[in-house]
Amino acid sequence: MQRLLLLLVASLSLLSSVHAGEVLVIPVNGEINKAEFFFVRRGIKMAEADKADAIVLDMNTYGGELSAATDMVEALFGTSIPTITYVNTNAGSAGALIALSTKRIYMAPVSAIGAAAPVGEGGADLPSTMQDKVVSYFTRYFRSVAEKNGYDPDIAEAFISKDADVKIGNTVVHAKGSLLTLSAQEAIKVIDGKPVLATAIANDLPDLLKKAGLTGVTQRIEPTGFETLAFWLTTLSPLLLLGGILGVYIELKVGGFGMAGFMAAICFLLFFFGSYIAGLAGWEVVILFALGMALIISEVTIHPGTIIPGLLGLFLVGASLIWAMVDHYPHDPLIPTGGMLERPFLNLGITIVLAFIAIPLIARYLPATPLFRAIALARSQPSGPSFSTRTVDSPASLAIGASGTALSILRPSGNARFGDAIVDVITRGEFIEPSSPVRVLAIEGSRIVVARAA
Repeated sequence: MQRLLLLLVASLSLLSSVHAGEVLVIPVNGEINKAEFFFVRRGIKMAEADKADAIVLDMNTYGGELSAATDMVEALFGTSIPTITYVNTNAGSAGALIALSTKRIYMAPVSAIGAAAPVGEGGADLPSTMQDKVVSYFTRYFRSVAEKNGYDPDIAEAFISKDADVKIGNTVVHAKGSLLTLSAQEAIKVIDGKPVLATAIANDLPDLLKKAGLTGVTQRIEPTGFETLAFWLTTLSPLLLLGGILGVYIELKVGGFGMAGFMAAICFLLFFFGSYIAGLAGWEVVILFALGMALIISEVTIHPGTIIPGLLGLFLVGASLIWAMVDHYPHDPLIPTGGMLERPFLNLGITIVLAFIAIPLIARYLPATPLFRAIALARSQPSGPSFSTRTVDSPASLAIGASGTALSILRPSGNARFGDAIVDVITRGEFIEPSSPVRVLAIEGSRIVVARAA
């Protein structure tokens, strides 16, 4: 627990390190993947929240997952802060697409950009039909990204398609037959009064800032390893939610707070922690969730049947779970709409379907297990002196079929009165309200199993 708290504190400190007027530098190194996307998204949200002057991607990558690259493209297009890519030293494949999604590109003296043909796992060539489909789709995608930022779309197409040739005015920049890769010198070459792709060559980041006219203090962030953890936690969010829901259900059946309650707490904590470090939500959703759970528990245990607290609690819990999965940027409206809600509702839908399958199975089979009955009965027999007015010395003094009245809520264990005697009982899993008639179903050693009397 102490280690987890330290991780939380570290994350909090990382999210408050940019100030107005600064230039935020985000390194994009190594393979492009979902974890790298989470890191870049975190940086963009930091820059937006603190009104930084510019975002600079310090890039050195040979590429990676196109799906992660397209996520970065959407995130970069969504920000109003000026974006710059510094190709230091490579912007290959998916890196070229990300660079095209920024407003300006600067190149290191020895650097290259391009060669974005899609490949399979391990760098293997895709089957010809799949290759044609992927190239056809991403050719148009590359062109669209380039056009949005004012780059030559033919250059972008030649990055991914061997069948594209590039001609600017009367100058042939690239002949079809191979993928286009531009060196720094080729990228800044001016043809018809406009550079082929890049704005200028910069010897290093300070030189880039000078040439870009950025005078603010430079703040560089680094990936922490939390992004990889965030990827797995957000990917597994439906299962974490399912574990939390099942833990709460079992705990309510047993009563008190034990292993099932601990499991539920861990699952929900991991779910919200994953959303936090993925840059999806703050801790306000945890407060909303805790308030909702408190209302639900009070409905079940303190004033059952009042309905309103339970319904309000369910609404707050559902809203907090959806809110925690919404990819919300500072410039977005407070109330999420449209595509922002697709993934949260999908994850929540998967969880609900799995819960509808799992809960009836648990209700049917778990109460019949000796472990469940032993735990539940132990909860109803706390250590210390008994305050019962009279107890049955042995279950043998009761007979199967004997009728009595529940004195406490049975969920599934509690106390019941049989004549002048008060005994500890347990149900097969059903909840029985106080003052309800019960009858003895079975006597199993020290356990008296009851059910609601008809």
